[in-house]
Amino acid sequence: MQNFQRHDRSSDQRETNQMVFGIRAVIEAIDSGKEIESLFVQRGLAGSLLLELKALLKEHEIGFQQVPIEKLNRITRKNHQGVIAIISPIIYQKIEDIVPEVYEKGEVPLFLMLDGVTDVRNFGAIARTAECSGVHAIIVPKKGSAEVNPDAIKTSAGALYKIPVCRHEGLAKVGKFLIESGIQLVVSTEKTKDGIYDVDYTVPTCIIMGAEDVGVSDDLIRIADHLAKIPMFGEIGSLNVSVSAGVVLYEAIRQRLK
Repeated sequence: MQNFQRHDRSSDQRETNQMVFGIRAVIEAIDSGKEIESLFVQRGLAGSLLLELKALLKEHEIGFQQVPIEKLNRITRKNHQGVIAIISPIIYQKIEDIVPEVYEKGEVPLFLMLDGVTDVRNFGAIARTAECSGVHAIIVPKKGSAEVNPDAIKTSAGALYKIPVCRHEGLAKVGKFLIESGIQLVVSTEKTKDGIYDVDYTVPTCIIMGAEDVGVSDDLIRIADHLAKIPMFGEIGSLNVSVSAGVVLYEAIRQRLK
């Protein structure tokens, strides 16, 4: 196991992702409860030990990328045996555990779901705003989401160590669970005539933000309680997603403080 970090970053160990290479070492890391941020497996690799690893990945619902050996060699020159895992610096949580905790504290839930936000600096900036505005948890998909890496943590100013991050297989399934738990889904999208100021955020709420290029997926739009857009008056048709998240979150806070 060795530290995986850019050379121009701080040597602070909290801002590093650990790299584990070798099939047996990766198996042991998973068995010990390590959170796998990303996993690379050499294309065409075979063998009984690899089958054992794949069975473990399936059991723990851990995805992996099949890549050419050249990519693995660029990551490390050590004997990686065709498998490299990047260990997350945070421990992911489950939204099913957080929702009842929020209710038990007598607080009004406020969650933020990010659908397809892949830029790590945007993710870090959003996490910083979410933590500052009292969001109870950030929800992201297992696939198609920004990695929690040193850049994301640095941009978040450490907020990713403080706010719970929940990583789930299907966001639509999570959305339905939230609805069943009495939490409204508010999708920030341009595909509506309603504005963000027309929504009541004083009730239990999950705000959903999508990627800047494609927006929120149709599966989430179909089950949402409200679609709301940020008013735009300039020639540029959209805001950076981290800015948009801040605009919507602080409208929610404004209403709740009032």
